[in-house]
Amino acid sequence: MRSHVQIITTPTSDTPGTTLLLHFDSRRYYIGNISEGTQRASVERGVRLSKLSQIFVTGKTEWANTGGLIGMILTLADQTGSSEISKTHHKAAKKRNSTSDREGNEGSRVVAADGPLNHEDPTKRTLTIHGGKNLTHTLATARSFVFRKGMPVVVHEYGSEAENGNNLAATWSDMNIQVWAMPISPERPKGSENQLSSDFSLEPAAEQPRTSGSPIGQKASDRRIREAVISEMFDSGWRLDALVEVPLAKVRLPASAIFVRNSKTGSIEKYEGPLPGSATPLPDITVLMRQPWPGALVESLPPTSPSHEAVSYIIRNHPQRGRFDPVKAQQLKVEKGRKYAQLTMGESVEAQDGTIVTPGMVLGEGKDGGGLAVVELPSVEYVEGLVRRPEWKSEAVMKGVGAIIWILGDGVSQDPTLNTFVNEMSHLKHIVSSRDHTPNYLALESAASAALRLHQICSKSFPIPDHDNVILPQHQVRPSLLSVKPPESFVPAQRGQIVQLEPAVELLDHAIVPPLNTLKVMQQTPIDVLRLARDADGELHSVRNIEELRELQRDLCSKDVEIVSLGTGSASPSKYRNVSATLIRVPGFGSYLLDCGENTLGQLKRVFPPCELKKVLRDLKMIWISHLHADHHLGTVSVIKAWYREVHQSINPSTLSTPRNIADILRHEHRLPVVSAAGMINWLADYSSVEDFGYERLLPLTIGSAEPWKGLSSSLTWGDRPLGFKTEDQALNMAMVEATGLADIQAVDVDHCVGAKAVTLTFPTGFKLSYSGDCRPSQAFAQIGKGSTVLLHEATFEDELQGDALAKKHSTTSEALGVGIAMGARRIVLTHFSQRYQKIPVMNESDGKEPNLELPNDQGLPNTDAALEGSSDTLALVEDEVIEDEVTSFRRDSTSESSRAPSSVPCARSTSRKGQRQDGASAVLNMKKSVAVDMRIAVAFDYMRIRVGEIAELERFTPALMKLFDEA
Repeated sequence: MRSHVQIITTPTSDTPGTTLLLHFDSRRYYIGNISEGTQRASVERGVRLSKLSQIFVTGKTEWANTGGLIGMILTLADQTGSSEISKTHHKAAKKRNSTSDREGNEGSRVVAADGPLNHEDPTKRTLTIHGGKNLTHTLATARSFVFRKGMPVVVHEYGSEAENGNNLAATWSDMNIQVWAMPISPERPKGSENQLSSDFSLEPAAEQPRTSGSPIGQKASDRRIREAVISEMFDSGWRLDALVEVPLAKVRLPASAIFVRNSKTGSIEKYEGPLPGSATPLPDITVLMRQPWPGALVESLPPTSPSHEAVSYIIRNHPQRGRFDPVKAQQLKVEKGRKYAQLTMGESVEAQDGTIVTPGMVLGEGKDGGGLAVVELPSVEYVEGLVRRPEWKSEAVMKGVGAIIWILGDGVSQDPTLNTFVNEMSHLKHIVSSRDHTPNYLALESAASAALRLHQICSKSFPIPDHDNVILPQHQVRPSLLSVKPPESFVPAQRGQIVQLEPAVELLDHAIVPPLNTLKVMQQTPIDVLRLARDADGELHSVRNIEELRELQRDLCSKDVEIVSLGTGSASPSKYRNVSATLIRVPGFGSYLLDCGENTLGQLKRVFPPCELKKVLRDLKMIWISHLHADHHLGTVSVIKAWYREVHQSINPSTLSTPRNIADILRHEHRLPVVSAAGMINWLADYSSVEDFGYERLLPLTIGSAEPWKGLSSSLTWGDRPLGFKTEDQALNMAMVEATGLADIQAVDVDHCVGAKAVTLTFPTGFKLSYSGDCRPSQAFAQIGKGSTVLLHEATFEDELQGDALAKKHSTTSEALGVGIAMGARRIVLTHFSQRYQKIPVMNESDGKEPNLELPNDQGLPNTDAALEGSSDTLALVEDEVIEDEVTSFRRDSTSESSRAPSSVPCARSTSRKGQRQDGASAVLNMKKSVAVDMRIAVAFDYMRIRVGEIAELERFTPALMKLFDEA
């Protein structure tokens, strides 16, 4: 049976970890780091995950190794769920067809797509994840924003405390492989008392106080709680359409839609009366509500503390039995048929004469299964523990093992003890993956190729992604390690490299992926595109155009503010677009990160050379998270940790004297504000018990929603302490301005999911930036953003897909522009495009007529709860390739009539004249010109860097951009 391990990623900015794929015909196994960017690299490499059943996470349980795990599980679960939904619909259709003749119209009822799916089916796909301590806890922290059905997730944790002395039996096995997990604890190397890694401490982390009882019993109880949470997250019987009865007085706000049953008709209707906390007396009635999924009801997890153990694995195929000898079987008087089969399967049988025949009596000489070890050593403190492992000296474990893949931290390959060990194991093949030995090449060729061609069109706005195919160690490595030279025994890992396990262990290079040839990519750009770009550049520098731009931008505020698009796609990472993140750099005030999807840090490393990235991190003044969907915040921990290292050298403030006055804390402690709804703040606090990523250095601010039609502003709280820019405490107000660089921040609830908000940032200079996050068009957002200098708005769908936008609570291109018109925004940047638009979003055509500015009904939004009236079935909504997490998409504005915004916003849509066609972007620009003479629009691409004053200039390159992607 052939099997092999292939290297999928090595450490780069795009893929910070090392990921291996173990391939059997029947199953796939991921081994190594499931870092941020792993899923995107898998898409780039064409890895199909439909057969993935096991993930073996190496190293320590920290975000650097597990940051891509949650996103990957969501994708796998959605693939499984989509398949099950299709099966359910197919079965429903067959049932309708078979019963329609007998039962008339009764056969047309649709089965709920999110109902229980194969809960009793033993063949249901299960994903098993292996790793070190806190792996279960890490996944469980996501319980408030992750919910999928139909794919159970099982976690196996390995720690030294659970090891059984010298018992070297395999830790885990299945039909294909045996696995020996090797948890390794760090220790201080001899003679290096003062040279410990900067992010490592031998001091045990403090645990929270526990109740009395057996420590072993308490740990088992804690483990069961976490496992139960994981089960509810991925294999619950919860239903979106289920309503439960609750006394009105016990309803907790904010709540999803509240219903009552009409006593006369028996139908379910939306409750429109007073709510708990209002001045109006409550009726003594029972109402109907949707229950949150069970995992979200768990307010806190059992306490834990960071674990410094790093896990490695020895993985080996099962031994292969020898060839069956039928002549010997006949001589031993074994009956043909079933008993022959039993012997070949390794079972003993009884012969015709009553003797027992064992497999060894009729099988030829067998063969040891091929195998390899995957060893991760984060720092030199782990080397001694690794070389002392008894597995290396056990013939029973090591027979058949022919290679070691080393995943090493900076400088570890130079350790003398490790080199001695490698020399002793010279009979094995040694492949090393580390930043010392593998360059920072462009791992995402599709995105990089698009960026290179955009650079040819407008080099000022589209930089070449920072990379290097040669220099070792990589630029990000500490300067003291720049003398690293690879030991002769090590073979540097390369993408595509294969370690063949069967029929013999061999290192194969035929599938190696060479670095992207950037010169060749640019040489392939069509001549017509380059000609259009040259024409645009020439026109841009003409005297007439310079005068027009000067007049157009004469009163434009803060023209030097830079907008950096780090991720412009929706839902999940794709080959061409990463998920949501935008950096705003405001000279004299700082940098502001608006949303932070998976691998935002990697995108920052591609946009900014190392020296400039250090300045960006030092200048970071705020991270804003619009809502708790995974594509908007799973990169936050990595960015915070990079900031923590750069600004505070990873020193926890608990060791420092702390001023008690809040204003002094804001002025002197250089905390990083993270502003969002309570759910995001709680998640960061929850995860901080797994690793010290800098949480204690944050200023975690929960923001309340403004109600502009009532004259109510947003509130900010740090824990239970109110903060703000316009409080009665002038010293606190000034400290907030100094800490954030802002004069004000306002946010409103928007229609997308629970807790979703749009925000407006106002600076002392008068510069005003508004960011929509994900949402339907919002009049409240248009009100707080009145007079914005720049509007950054999602435009997930083209205008022809308005039905999709309504159903999935996103905006179309024209709706986004309509919000800008209502705001009177001077500049608009469109982003967050559906991943179906792989290279450039589709824009509606226009003949330049005045757009339709009619105001729709009260909210301009469909009543998504109406589907519950008269039916208990609700269909799940599918977001392109993934299923949208609709269980979090309840309408927050439905709880109170008085809390609703008065109306929706205009939709800047028009139709084209018959027979007249224009390119899409130009059409939008023509439509815009008839509405606001000085409004300018840019379409965001990943890696784009554009100043506010350059948005009008970029419009000149529209023909070249459209031609480029027409040709692509």
